[in-house]
Amino acid sequence: MRILLNNTETYRVDTEEEAKALIEEMKENASDYIVDSYSSVRKEKKKKGEIIAEGYQVKITKKYSDFWVMEEAE
Repeated sequence: MRILLNNTETYRVDTEEEAKALIEEMKENASDYIVDSYSSVRKEKKKKGEIIAEGYQVKITKKYSDFWVMEEAE
């Protein structure tokens, strides 16, 4: 038997506000999972020392089940 325990998803958004909104949206829409952890990191693309693009990388780990949940049910 296979049971999905958790899943980490990585997103790209343009602003810090979008990153915060994405995290809150994931928390609010959680029905068959809980948001176990999340992080947001600002990324910059530079060319000759000048920032030419920037964005935010958002990682969200969704927890679906505990490892020992099946043994506890028996």
